[in-house]
Amino acid sequence: MAKRAAAVRPTSARVLVAGATGLIGHALVARLAADARCRSVTALVRQPAQRQGLPRGVQGLAIDYATLGHAGAPGLPGTDWAFCCLGTTIKVAGSQAAFRAVDFDAVLAFARAAKVAGASRLAVVSAMGADARSRVFYNRVKGEMEQALRALDLPQLVIARPSLLLGERSTLGQPERRGERLAQAVTPALGWLLPRRLRPIRAEALATALVEALAGAPPGVQVLDNAALQALADASLAARRR
Repeated sequence: MAKRAAAVRPTSARVLVAGATGLIGHALVARLAADARCRSVTALVRQPAQRQGLPRGVQGLAIDYATLGHAGAPGLPGTDWAFCCLGTTIKVAGSQAAFRAVDFDAVLAFARAAKVAGASRLAVVSAMGADARSRVFYNRVKGEMEQALRALDLPQLVIARPSLLLGERSTLGQPERRGERLAQAVTPALGWLLPRRLRPIRAEALATALVEALAGAPPGVQVLDNAALQALADASLAARRR
């Protein structure tokens, strides 16, 4: 009599999300809260009051990224997967230095602390055009951030480079971005004319792509352009409809 095959144990990951109150992070924690592969989801917030807006079942943890990882500062809870959706604009930040403090310093501080806490997988939202040698400050900082994360030598690192985002920032109390507002207006009628690597992507679709990419990440570094992110989101939606 043939032996019964051993049951495959489902993934049960402890998850951390940085930037959970932003447009992408908000969609991401909602997606993770409903994902059976996640044992727990902890969302990092800057202010304790922001914990009240998190989805049911998501734990909120107030964090100061400026001191995260420093001697004497609290560390992060034990984790398996880490997602980083931290990001701002120079206009919102107020200066190039303030922008870099978020999009480079805070991202790297989170990644280092997550690794110490046990994370073997990290997904980070970068940007289309990220290049450490770029003359454009925004693209250069994003590229330098990617380089710094590669140097951490995590077992699995997913770098997402989306195009313009679609979503309602106003409902989150965030200022709308001019390029995104324009994309919201023209995409329904003309978006199909753009190649998938340039076509705006909805925050919910990007969140889905991040989860699927990290859940199935191969060893090493995986860089996903906008077309790949769109394809992952579409495949996940199709699978749920079956």
